[in-house]
Amino acid sequence: MYTIRSVWLSIVILGVAIAIPGTAVPSNIQTAIDNANKNGPYLGLVIPNLFEMNPLLQHPSYKPNSTLTIDFAGKRFRFGTLAGEKVILVMTGLAMVNAAITTQLVVNLFNIKGVVHFGIAGNANPNYDIGDVLIPRYWAHSALWSWQRYGNGPENQLPLEASGDYTRGIGYFKFSDYAINVSNSPHHDNLLNNIWYQPEEIFPVDGTPEERQHVFWIPVDPSYLNLAQRLTNLTLERCINATKCVAYSPRVVPVLRGMSASIYLDNAAYRSFLSAKFRHLGPVDMESAAVALICRQQKVPFIIIRALSDLAGGGSDDSNEADLFTPLASNNSVTVVVEFVRLLRSSNTPVLNTPTPPLPVT
Repeated sequence: MYTIRSVWLSIVILGVAIAIPGTAVPSNIQTAIDNANKNGPYLGLVIPNLFEMNPLLQHPSYKPNSTLTIDFAGKRFRFGTLAGEKVILVMTGLAMVNAAITTQLVVNLFNIKGVVHFGIAGNANPNYDIGDVLIPRYWAHSALWSWQRYGNGPENQLPLEASGDYTRGIGYFKFSDYAINVSNSPHHDNLLNNIWYQPEEIFPVDGTPEERQHVFWIPVDPSYLNLAQRLTNLTLERCINATKCVAYSPRVVPVLRGMSASIYLDNAAYRSFLSAKFRHLGPVDMESAAVALICRQQKVPFIIIRALSDLAGGGSDDSNEADLFTPLASNNSVTVVVEFVRLLRSSNTPVLNTPTPPLPVT
């Protein structure tokens, strides 16, 4: 009988309790899960929102299982095949908590061989354009902070730093560097002071319980990344309709870094800061790092594919590009996902045991 990943207990993800089979799963749902798992393993497709899922549901390469859909814990798990590969589709909802909960559920409840997360994103890098599909090698959560009190600076130890809870190793953002309408004095400051970026605490399933590890840049699976790098010549859409097109041909681009936070970024100054601070940064979004963290902890291979819908505040002052280009980005992300899954199925690629090299924090 298929064994559910992790322990048969309730767990807590980002402060939200999740029931794992053996505690609060209704018997009829547990039976449906058990029967579904006999036909696995599946590739889990974890998708932020319906406007990103719908192009996949309508794609000719997706064949739904008309007799199998499982609703549990506010989530709908849709079964089918994509390019001949058995898949489970599930929508997370907006931002990091929803993405973490949903990813934990899909990898714990079901017989999953890997996770593909995809959707739209903002663009933090002037080398890329709206409609491009970026595939980062590493992801980080950019909103785990230690907010320093006014009057302290880089030379001052952070609270609890000595015990290993917090670190100055990654660096900080100083609010007063972006002040306007101030005197020309070099000593101007801001009561908001500095925020210091922090790594995540993680507890991998193959680690010692309650013995924490820290990670900032989370690598995607190297086998999946190697396959995805073969998609750079893929033709993508450049038009939303007959009258609304971008002036260039969107590309598939493997990049070094992506970042996520439960913050919709539409601010040119902060976009520029992130791009300068974390070099070779590409997409910025609201879910991907949460998916990466859960897969890292659960030792599930994963890859993340994000299409650019906007410039994260770097565009014109009178519009948000996402209002216009979300359909283009959504369609292009699905195009790449379908071709990635096709490659994955045809290659029968094994998961590499070679560890991905660590990435410097900046």
